[in-house]
Amino acid sequence: MNNEKKQITLIDGGMGQELLKRSGAKPTPLWSAQILLDQPDIVRELHADFIKAGARVITLNAYSVTPERLERDGKLSDFEHLQKRAVDVAVAAREKVGQSDVRIAGCLPPLVASYRPEEAPEYQVMLDTYRRIVDQQKNHVDLFICETMSSVFEAEAAVTAARESGLPTWVALSVADDDSGLLRNGQPLADAIARMDELGASAKLLNCSKPEAISASWKTLASGQGAIGAYANGFTSISALEPGGTVDTLSARHDLGPENYANFVMQWIEQGADIVGGCCEVGPEHIAVIAQRLSAAGYTNRWVN
Repeated sequence: MNNEKKQITLIDGGMGQELLKRSGAKPTPLWSAQILLDQPDIVRELHADFIKAGARVITLNAYSVTPERLERDGKLSDFEHLQKRAVDVAVAAREKVGQSDVRIAGCLPPLVASYRPEEAPEYQVMLDTYRRIVDQQKNHVDLFICETMSSVFEAEAAVTAARESGLPTWVALSVADDDSGLLRNGQPLADAIARMDELGASAKLLNCSKPEAISASWKTLASGQGAIGAYANGFTSISALEPGGTVDTLSARHDLGPENYANFVMQWIEQGADIVGGCCEVGPEHIAVIAQRLSAAGYTNRWVN
């Protein structure tokens, strides 16, 4: 492969954990949405730091701004306000840094809880809710990322709604951390990849899983059509996080500093990744090292549609 002709899209890292560190706030079930509500300037500055580190796609800080999560915590009336604020701070960060080639991704997350697809509403309810989120974001973003999808069922609803916007749609699937190559609900990753191709997702990624589990699933990921990529988390385990719980039940690994994490990322690129970045516990320092490694290896870091 001629690295000089290979274009890689470097996306940002995880927002929620880094926002908690910077704010000093006590975790709540609303997680990053609480900081968006109380301290939006911190969200803007984190977006800006990811851009300065080398990210060419930043994702709206709207992961926990779903009607289901907000209603659970008595904040449903803040839905439109927080969706707009997520857009405003991302746009302001891009303008502040002056990096005009940065794209903003809309965020379609699990509606109720990460890693727990059994908690998801029935399909039509999910589809209607995702359409509601898409309607709030579509005029302000360049693409959609349906992320941390732990079942084909969740992913179908999110991708269908996103595709209706006419914008590029990436889907990021979360695989079990036991290196089994299964989604977190036990479905074969191969089935999910095939279904996402049928739905017209323009990129398939793996996210919010251990990097080792992503590597173990790479051959299956690469069996689909179009762009592929990954952005892993840095948790020791996700098993302690219950629906409506707080992220202080989770612990960060101590062996995934910027250099070690970048080693995984560069391996994925060597295996054909087009899109790379980080999820929970992966901060601007990690993204900066990846950007440096990409440049040193002769890759071009830019938006790949």
